Amino acid sequence: MATFLYRIGRFAYRRAWYVIAAWVLALGAVLGAGLALGGQFQESFTIPGTESQQTIDQLDRVFPQVAGASAQVVYQAPQGSTVDDPAVKQAIQDMATTMGDQAQVAAVVDPYSEYATNAISEDRTIAYTQVQFDGPSTDVTPQTLDDLQADAAPAEAAGIRVVFGGSVFQEVSFGLTWTEAVGVLFAGVVLFVTFGSLLAAGMPLLSAILGVGLSSGAIMVTAAFTTVSSTAPMLAVMIGLAVGIDYALFILSRHRSQLAQGLDPEESAAQAVATAGGAVVFAGVTVIIALLGLLVVGIPFLSVMGVGAAFAVLVAVSIAVTLIPAIMGVARGRLVPKAGSRAQRRALAAAEHDGEGTAKPSLGGRWVRIVMKAPLVFIIAIIGLLGVASIPALSLDLNLPTAASEPEDDTARQAYDLIAEGFGPGYNGAIVVAADITQTTDIQDDLAGIRADLEAVDGVAYVGQGLPDQGLDTAIFRVVPTTAPDDPATKDLVEHLRDLKGEIESQYGTPITVSGQTAVAIDVSTQLTNALLPFGILVVGLSIVLLAMVFRSLAVPIKAALGFALSVAVSFGVTVAVFQWGWLADVLHVTSTGPIISFLPILLMAILFGLAMDYEVFLVSGMREEFVKSGDARRAVRVGFQHGARVVTAAALIMFFVFFAFVPEGDGAIKMIALALAVGVFVDAFLVRMTLVPAVMTLLGRRAWYLPRWLDRILPNVDVEGEGLRAHIEAKAWADGRRGDVLTAEGLRVDGVATAVTASAPEGALVLLSGDPADRRLVAAAFAGRLAPAAGHLQALGHPLPSARVHVERRSALVDLDGGPAGSGPVSDAETVGEAVIERMRWGRPALRRVPRGAVDDLVRRFDAALAGVSPSDGRVSIHTPLSALSATGLALLRIALAGAQGARLVLADPGDAPLAVGAPAFLAAAASVVESDVTVVIGVPAIEASAAAGRPDLAGRPLVRIRLDAGPGLHAASAGDIRPLDTARLEGAHR
Repeated sequence: MATFLYRIGRFAYRRAWYVIAAWVLALGAVLGAGLALGGQFQESFTIPGTESQQTIDQLDRVFPQVAGASAQVVYQAPQGSTVDDPAVKQAIQDMATTMGDQAQVAAVVDPYSEYATNAISEDRTIAYTQVQFDGPSTDVTPQTLDDLQADAAPAEAAGIRVVFGGSVFQEVSFGLTWTEAVGVLFAGVVLFVTFGSLLAAGMPLLSAILGVGLSSGAIMVTAAFTTVSSTAPMLAVMIGLAVGIDYALFILSRHRSQLAQGLDPEESAAQAVATAGGAVVFAGVTVIIALLGLLVVGIPFLSVMGVGAAFAVLVAVSIAVTLIPAIMGVARGRLVPKAGSRAQRRALAAAEHDGEGTAKPSLGGRWVRIVMKAPLVFIIAIIGLLGVASIPALSLDLNLPTAASEPEDDTARQAYDLIAEGFGPGYNGAIVVAADITQTTDIQDDLAGIRADLEAVDGVAYVGQGLPDQGLDTAIFRVVPTTAPDDPATKDLVEHLRDLKGEIESQYGTPITVSGQTAVAIDVSTQLTNALLPFGILVVGLSIVLLAMVFRSLAVPIKAALGFALSVAVSFGVTVAVFQWGWLADVLHVTSTGPIISFLPILLMAILFGLAMDYEVFLVSGMREEFVKSGDARRAVRVGFQHGARVVTAAALIMFFVFFAFVPEGDGAIKMIALALAVGVFVDAFLVRMTLVPAVMTLLGRRAWYLPRWLDRILPNVDVEGEGLRAHIEAKAWADGRRGDVLTAEGLRVDGVATAVTASAPEGALVLLSGDPADRRLVAAAFAGRLAPAAGHLQALGHPLPSARVHVERRSALVDLDGGPAGSGPVSDAETVGEAVIERMRWGRPALRRVPRGAVDDLVRRFDAALAGVSPSDGRVSIHTPLSALSATGLALLRIALAGAQGARLVLADPGDAPLAVGAPAFLAAAASVVESDVTVVIGVPAIEASAAAGRPDLAGRPLVRIRLDAGPGLHAASAGDIRPLDTARLEGAHR
């Protein structure tokens, strides 16, 4: 991955304006499409498969009059009057008549109707009208709601207070406030302090704002075609801003440090994207995976929210690894820290990898020294502190938001409060009980009996009479609880009502189901609560596996996972203390207390997981690098912490400010999510990663880096910090110094081959590789990039191996000259020489380009002439000659010709144990003539055949190179003492 990112960074730097233009065009197109389509955000908390949702779907089919969305119009009589006064009553009834004529309104039941359900308060000052729509809330248009509110004008003119309640009137607009701008401003201040440059500080802000605009536009486009919660775009903005700034910060910080050390700007940009960008991609992918994990919960609105946030993270990662290096390409040398500046001094000090120097240590350096002096004390103190802060989490109560969580000036909130004042809190969340009356013969008596049974349940304040549909299939009861819809007692009531199913069905023969928006909200919360523990185990388990892959350790991932669990617990605890218990409610503008929004915990774990892994990677990777280099565990903790502390501090402060900025003026769910994330980031970065981690690592010492060998073999090697890239750059510099050779090996060791190879071959050479057949094929596979060397240096076609093996694989061919029976052909579908040549030439050409007939004829003529010199018995060959007519020698030569025809610049052929005289001068000359003059041919031969060409510097006008695998040190075989160990893991990581 590092090498791939290295190429992306270099390309973006060189084609800066093209990359910038592409991103700006994408922003304009997506944002423009979102605004043009005019998608509306709507709250639709549904959960397919639950009893409550199935009942709503059934009512939609058999009882559509009650299945659609509903709203309440709440009236409060003027001071000193009641709703029974003739003028007040007439105004309310006239308004009900007017609303009944509006589009999308199916029915209106005013408080004086015989069908009204206890719609006037005991003191006769408050009443409500029930408005039933002909479709779900997602279908009710803003125009309909505006028209309904306009109908209130005559009643309001009569002095009646009119407010509108119900989910359709809850605020679902998407907008930002001044506090979010303050958060971004604070982030800018942190960036300026970090970089000491306005230009450098502005780059992450600019890129993050562009990413937020693009992801918001995409969500608006989505809202035009499906239901999207108003929380989704705000969440995407919040996450996109935070990770967008942080990811750009990581890459830009690495770039400026490298510039201060004298690295060329272009090379620095490429390396910064490959190293810091690798950590960014790793962190981003973990966040995306965790967010997409919300899909398995099976709740549509949460799935859309997760996908929207995941897309915002994907955009942030993409911008970080493409747009940021492009802006670097525009800025070029202007990002170099000024000579003598603090930024330059910090970068140069970090490059020394020395915590013992005479220079004044940084704040991070001083802090880690304090922690390392008494690690056990800090471990006990941090765990104790975080444990106490987590205690409120034990009281966590989850539910979906109600109108009570809306601002006090919101009409839905005012209606909610008025109904609670006049009738009781339960009237804001009536429960619908649906009865199947198809099997009853005495409908009225049975409905009366069921009503009486429902009224007898504890917690029921009122039960409306059973209303059958026109087809007498289903009847519904409106059950009003004594408690608010988000009260735990209401959850218990729903369960009690469901427990009555068997009793009512056995007594009346009438099955019942419990539904309504209150029951739906309870079912959603229950399913989310049930999914919380499995999802938490999944996230923690994933973190352990990922970090074990990165750091090759057991202790590091287990410690990181436990630290993550502590951060989540504290975040839950603070959220419960503020939003359930009311601590600091006035300071944070929390207008009401109550249950925590049910999807907050699972969403928090998904987001915080990626951020925690991000900080862990940036801190511990430096420790790992220093430990590998010095073997000193304590020094590794100190030096690694000093290198990562500043950028992690800046990143955490930026995220904290961005998240916390959404708290004071945020609405409902966003306020809770923002506070939980702000607390989680602060605790995880400063208490867990920057205090607990170095303390634990110091206490463990060398044991922190232990990994069982069997597990090391199983786990793939993930090169996050670009360790393999650095090995690739070193190998590339070595290969660039041998540009005159197509193939160069120095002290090359291949597993399974006893001899070390030192050899070089110029372009167009004939190379005789002699020795045991198995050894020859192993070395040939290494030359072709198919097998990683165990030690030494190797380059082919100007590319170091194995780190650049993809390039060598595309331009080389391994050829098995053992033709087997005479009838076997070189390719499966070809029957003649001409068909085989055409098929192979197509492999080396673009899909739509034809193979010139002249090229086919020319190759066949050259093959015919060459074959005549080595195997006259084959006779003349044309494009029509059947492959079955060729001898084993003829097929072997044809295979070499076909390898050149498909575009290979390096052909490695071996006969294995077949009795083919491929080492004879005649065959070698023939092989040289059937490929182009710039194609290098390596032929494996037995030692006895290699001696046939001994003493000849060239053959058929080509240089002749001999490599012996069956001898000790010689001209082209090196002794073991000349071998330079090769870190194949690093090079393999570069390839990945």
